[in-house]
Amino acid sequence: MQHRLAILDDYQDVAHGFADWAALEAEGVTVMTFREPFASQEALVSALAGTTIVIAMRERTAFPREVLEKLPALQLLVTTGMANASIDVAAAAEQGITVCGTPGSPAAAPELTWALLLAAARHLPAEENSLRAGTWQSTVGFELAGKTLGIVGLGKIGRRIAGYGKAFGMEVLAWSQNLTAEAAAEVGARLVSKEELFRLSDVATLHLRLSERSESTVGEQELRLLGPEGILVNTARGPLVDQDALLKALAEGWIRGAALDVYDQEPLQAGHPLLAAPNTVLSPHLGYVTQESYRHFYGGAFEDVTAWLAGTPVRVITP
Repeated sequence: MQHRLAILDDYQDVAHGFADWAALEAEGVTVMTFREPFASQEALVSALAGTTIVIAMRERTAFPREVLEKLPALQLLVTTGMANASIDVAAAAEQGITVCGTPGSPAAAPELTWALLLAAARHLPAEENSLRAGTWQSTVGFELAGKTLGIVGLGKIGRRIAGYGKAFGMEVLAWSQNLTAEAAAEVGARLVSKEELFRLSDVATLHLRLSERSESTVGEQELRLLGPEGILVNTARGPLVDQDALLKALAEGWIRGAALDVYDQEPLQAGHPLLAAPNTVLSPHLGYVTQESYRHFYGGAFEDVTAWLAGTPVRVITP
């Protein structure tokens, strides 16, 4: 059978540099690359008509049931990473679509988190812009040593962040709904309540998976508790934070600032209010965008496709 393979959301046009897709083309697989995000579900369905294999980059393009039902030719859907909240895995299984995942980089997102935190603490974007405009020193930053770091979600990424905090001489607090004091202590953190974390922290950083339960984990109450000297860091998922409350907090000075890599809608559109919000450090969802991460993602996706074509799928994700 002839197969059509679509690589989606290759924003930087780099997918072909991280796996040997030409080898699949030599076997008769037609490989298509899409660089731009789709404007609508209808545009997505139209572009993928007749496509049998799709490689999705993280959660950039959603595959809910209503989309999957309109793609009768689709047989294999690969997501980078081993979880993707934007794919209805149960609906895919009902339609006989195999869903596979890939390895990922354990260091990419934690390192970006810390880069954003340091940039916010020392006002690096503002200082760089000021320097290029001819001004020498225009702000006064603060040191992390001796400050309190609050980690919301102590999974694989949160545990690394705890280590970074300890290395910088910070007191580390942690909270999530099922976290135990013993698990927190393993990485040098102290378990506290959610209210205590935001009240006591100089920096609060989010590392939860997005779900119905975790959506809007941070709202007006948490931001007011964080206070006028506090910084919020979010490199997890945009909807973990009530965006309207965050915009108000920044405008009215409830918090010192925010360092964000993720947003309610991505890509962030021109004119979005966060782009004009004061005291922010913003990056375009770069948490996983590293050479090492892409080698895991695209290399793993290539392995998934070749294994599936051979009749022995690997890293299958089930409902």
